[in-house]
Amino acid sequence: MKKILIAFSLLLCAATGFSQKLKPVKIDSLVSVSLPEKYVRKDTLGQSVFSANSDYGYMVVIRAPNADNNKALKKERDLNKVLQDYIKGIKGQSEGSAQNVRDTLIGQLKAKTFTLETDEGAGVHLRNFIIIYTQDVTYTFEYFYEQLRADLVKGEYKEFASSIKLSPELHRNDQYLSNAKGLSNTAKIAIYGGGALVVILIIILLVRKKKKHEDD
Repeated sequence: MKKILIAFSLLLCAATGFSQKLKPVKIDSLVSVSLPEKYVRKDTLGQSVFSANSDYGYMVVIRAPNADNNKALKKERDLNKVLQDYIKGIKGQSEGSAQNVRDTLIGQLKAKTFTLETDEGAGVHLRNFIIIYTQDVTYTFEYFYEQLRADLVKGEYKEFASSIKLSPELHRNDQYLSNAKGLSNTAKIAIYGGGALVVILIIILLVRKKKKHEDD
């Protein structure tokens, strides 16, 4: 038994030694991410696509310039709508379901992350997405893997996702212009409801005062 454990340990060490190391790659002058050394870059129709096989999955990074006449987004809710529409588009292309949709912060920019689950009859496949939108460019980071490897990919995906670096030159106003979020529905109800209550109290006081004056 002891010999088996020693042999197994040697195999693990060997596997670790041959695992691919991720190295920083510049996507452009503002964004970088770590990829396996043997990545492939393709530039087509103005887009730059970086792809590579990793130990447990497949990594893709897409740099897609937005249209020249792309209007600047005014508020955060406009950014939210753009990101939601992006997710709907991906779901429509793959006929999958989006899971764990959430917002995150990378550098000073808001990003959207989610997992797309698809099953075309050959087993369940998962694609972890991170989307960063700016007025000029949309960056998409994707990690593709089989569901059977879900536990194995955690460390590698974490290394990939946490390696995304943004230039300090990228600010929130590169996504939308105004930081004003406006009033939430709860705040509006509180304000309008409170205002109505004040009006009602004033009316009650006036009626009481009038009755008292008539009694006198």
